[in-house]
Amino acid sequence: MPVGLPPLGGPLGRSRGRLSASSLTTYLRCPRQWLLGYVAGLRGPLRPSQVIGVVVEDALCRVLMHHPPAINDEAGLRAWVTPLVAHEAALAYEEGRTTWEQAVWTSPDATWADVTEERLATLIMNGVDLFLGEVQLCVSANGGPYLEAARAGESIHAVPAPTWGSPPHFPRPEKVPSHRFKSWPLEGAPAWSPSGSPVGWSEGWELARPWFKDPRVHQPQRLFHPEGWAAGELDLVLRWKGTPTLVDIKSGTPSGPFSVSLKHQLEFYAWLWAATHEDAELEGLEGWYLGSKERLRYDAPDGAERHDLEKQYKEVHRAMLQQDETVVSFPAAEGAGCDGTAPGCIFCSITVSGDALTRLMPSLRAFDRPAPAGASMALSDVQGRVNVRGGLTGAWGPLPNHFGESVNGMVLVAGDKHIVVEEAEPGSFPDLHAHVGKQVVIRRALPGVWRDQPRLYLDSDAEIEPVTDGVELTDITRLGLLRTRANVRGHVLSVQRRDGVRLDGKPWAMLSFVLWDGSAVAETVAFGSSMSRSLLSLKPGDAVTLTGAELGWRGGVLQLRIDNRKTRVEHRPVSTE
Repeated sequence: MPVGLPPLGGPLGRSRGRLSASSLTTYLRCPRQWLLGYVAGLRGPLRPSQVIGVVVEDALCRVLMHHPPAINDEAGLRAWVTPLVAHEAALAYEEGRTTWEQAVWTSPDATWADVTEERLATLIMNGVDLFLGEVQLCVSANGGPYLEAARAGESIHAVPAPTWGSPPHFPRPEKVPSHRFKSWPLEGAPAWSPSGSPVGWSEGWELARPWFKDPRVHQPQRLFHPEGWAAGELDLVLRWKGTPTLVDIKSGTPSGPFSVSLKHQLEFYAWLWAATHEDAELEGLEGWYLGSKERLRYDAPDGAERHDLEKQYKEVHRAMLQQDETVVSFPAAEGAGCDGTAPGCIFCSITVSGDALTRLMPSLRAFDRPAPAGASMALSDVQGRVNVRGGLTGAWGPLPNHFGESVNGMVLVAGDKHIVVEEAEPGSFPDLHAHVGKQVVIRRALPGVWRDQPRLYLDSDAEIEPVTDGVELTDITRLGLLRTRANVRGHVLSVQRRDGVRLDGKPWAMLSFVLWDGSAVAETVAFGSSMSRSLLSLKPGDAVTLTGAELGWRGGVLQLRIDNRKTRVEHRPVSTE
């Protein structure tokens, strides 16, 4: 199956503790780029190429979902598909324009007006041409091993390739309560020839159609390592030959700056495929470049090579988890920044000396650090890990947290005070329930708040130790003295808005920006109704003062949260500074 369920955590399956293809390739390019982007949330502005990559891939998949009529030559197939491409290009253009207009921070040197439907149609058609090359191979092989089974209407794969004539496959169908998410019109059907006859080109299209992420499915369609520490989402899986080929789609060309990461990305997918498919072999790995209509092919790693890759991935994953800053320092100390030559490096080369940040963001006057004023504090002074003591009771979970991830929790009781203790993210403290009913010391817990109630979060760095005669009880913070809010001020370095759909089909929205106080950065988030008009108007360089921001933690790193009922936000646009 090209999709799976996470062995630990909730149905969303998203965790900053998991290794993914994108985090791996970013780390291999530049560890500090990974730190600032994936841990601190510091990213650059949205570019048209990013939007194009998403809408074109979805449009190409929608084209491949169609059933061609009975056609027995390539020219006829191309004539049939061309108007479909034009139609999908128009839809993709409007989808991209909406995404661009809703973005809160876009590249200043580009606009969506620079993009045309014709350009999108060319990219989609190039993808169709690459697929037609696969159809030609299928026809030359007289359909491959599944021809007669498909003609007989037999089910070939547990998760079939998405088509407009079949219902979508939801990884978590029980989370889709509405009938409209489970019932789809059966539009069209394959045009199969009689058994024993030569395969036709329309049949080649049906047989060669790969599995891909179904654009009708709002749930994540990922593979998860059985041990839970890695996950990946494939673009295409070619299966008509019997032995699969994994394909990643790129909207650019092999000469692009990020093309150096393709081989690493595909090798990660090949390793993950073997880990989730009982070491099943692959025929090959391919990158399809829609910008140049090129097809790059790599040999799939064998068993020994996969063993070496797993060793490397575990080392990278271990290094990621050993990142021990609860508040990420910025700019980098001298010698800690990168050289700025790796693709995607924006903020990671900036150090405490020089004018790199001023050139990137002229409104910030040569490290004119916004020193704490009044009741505000430095980000580095926000209360981090604490040691607490009490009795654990009331075990619950897994239940969804505020991110929709399923976590375990309990209640810590000390005297007349009590506080909820839960995993910081899915699977981060799997032995939590083993301590129910015991008097314990919890070390290196992370204080926070949720719905006005203080909360303690446990990640892999936290420890629970039963209280015995030999247990050290110094440096214990009383529950009534936990600080779960902070008053901070600084400048905005980056900002983005994200919208999505939960597993049950309900929409969600989140605004996030990175606050810089001159020596450290912290991701700050607002959900739903807390996304005020003022916050949606934030731009890099703006000055922001937060009073009563809630403390949260993602991957053991500080994350400030805005509650419109409890958090006061003062915003001064950079133009008035």
